[in-house]
Amino acid sequence: MKKTWLTALLTACMAVSLIGCGSGGNSNSSKESGQASATNAAGEKVKLSIWHNYTGDDLRAQTMRATLEQFQKDNPNIQLDIQGIPPDGYRARLKTVAAANEMPDLFVMWPGVMTKEFHGGDLLQPINELIDSKPEWKEGFLPNSFNDFTIDGNTYAVPMALSPTSILYYNKKMFADNNVQPPKTWDELMSLVDTFNKAKITPIALGNKAAWLAQSSILSSLGDRVTGTEWFLKAVAGDGAKFTDPEFVQALAYLKQLSDAKAFQDGFNSIDNTQMEQMFAQGKAAMMIDGGWALTNLAANASPEALADMGATVLPSVPDGKGSPNSLSGVVGTGLGLSKNVEGARKEAAFKLIYTMASPEVQKKTLEGNQLVSYKVDLDKSKVSPIFAEVYGLLGTVTTTPVYDGRLSSAVADVMNNGLQELLMGGSPEAIAKKIQDAHEKELAMAK
Repeated sequence: MKKTWLTALLTACMAVSLIGCGSGGNSNSSKESGQASATNAAGEKVKLSIWHNYTGDDLRAQTMRATLEQFQKDNPNIQLDIQGIPPDGYRARLKTVAAANEMPDLFVMWPGVMTKEFHGGDLLQPINELIDSKPEWKEGFLPNSFNDFTIDGNTYAVPMALSPTSILYYNKKMFADNNVQPPKTWDELMSLVDTFNKAKITPIALGNKAAWLAQSSILSSLGDRVTGTEWFLKAVAGDGAKFTDPEFVQALAYLKQLSDAKAFQDGFNSIDNTQMEQMFAQGKAAMMIDGGWALTNLAANASPEALADMGATVLPSVPDGKGSPNSLSGVVGTGLGLSKNVEGARKEAAFKLIYTMASPEVQKKTLEGNQLVSYKVDLDKSKVSPIFAEVYGLLGTVTTTPVYDGRLSSAVADVMNNGLQELLMGGSPEAIAKKIQDAHEKELAMAK
C-alpha cells in the first residue's frame, strides 16, 4: 500500500527551505552568547542560549515566540538568551558558529544532512532520555517522524512542524476568468504559461534570491517526476547513477523551458520567498510553487477574499516520467538541537524547553496557526484558512519523495542551488549537471 503524508512521513529532509519551514519575528535577544551559568536544586539561575529563525509576523512564528515568552514566565530560574535570525541568513550563521565550535546551547536544526553533519562534527548530544521519559508524547508523533533526526539509534531532535516543499498554489479566480484548469500534464502547464502571458499576467511567481527555493520547491519534485526516486537515491550514493545522466539533464531542461517561456516574473533571482508569497497573495501572479510553510504566512498577511480564491495541487506529470505524478517532495519539520556542552541542571532545563516547544499543546496551536505538524492532532477547520484546509486534505492523497538538499551534502546543495540560478538565467543544463556531479564526486571521495 502506498503511504501518504498522514500515514507515513518520508525519510528525507530539507532545507527549506525553508524552508522555509517556518519563520517568525523579533526575539528577546541579549548580547551574551552560547555558554551559560549553571544552577542547582537550591534555585540558582540557569542560563541557556537559544537560536531560532522565527523572525516574521506569520502565525506559526507568533506561536513559537509566545511559547518562549511564556516559558520564561513559568520558569523564573531558567534565563533564556534568545537570538532570532531571519530565515534566509539562519543556516549560514549556524554553520559559521559550528565551524568555530561555538554552538548555542539550543538551536533550530533541520533533519537529514544538517543533523548528520553536526553529529559528524561532534557538536550534538542525543535526547533519547527525554523522549523515552514521556511515552505518550513519543507515541503521538506520526510514523517515521524521528527517522531523519536519528543516527545509530540515537535521536537528536523531535520535529516541530511538517514541510511539503512543492505545492502548486493557484488563483482560482484568475483560472476561471481565463477559462483554464489546474495543469495535469507538462504540456498543459506550458499552455497555461502562454495563456497568462497573453493576458498580461505573470504565470508563476518565483522568489529565488536565496537560491534554495528553485531546488527545494521545484526541481526536487520535477526531477523525481522525470527520474523516479530510486535513480536519485542511487545518484546520491554514487551507486550506478550520475547527475550527468540524460534523465537528470532532462529535468534541468524542463526547468529551463519554464524560464525560457517567461513563466516567471522579471527579477526572480532578486526577491525572496516571502516577497514571492506576497506577490501571489496580492493577485500579481496566477500560480506559485512553494512549500507548506507558505500557509501560515498567507493566513497572516492575505485578505480573506484572496485566501478564498487560492487552490492547491501537485506539479503536473511529464512525458515518459519514471516517478509518480501524484506526489510531493517534503520533509519533517525542524527541531531543537542540543549542544554537547550542556550538562547537569542546564541539561534538565534544556530538556524542559525542548518538550515545551514540541508539546502536544504547542503542536495543536501550531496546526491552528496554519502550519502543518508531524504530530497527531485533529484539525478544526473553522480555525484555519480555506487554503490550509485544502492542502491538509491534499496531503492525505499523495505519496512523498525526497527533497534534494535533504540528501545531498551542504557543499553539493550549494553548487546545485547556484547552478539553478544560472540555469534560470539561460545556462546550459549539461554544463550545470556536470558542475553538480563534479562536486558530488569530490564529496564521495572525501567520505571514503
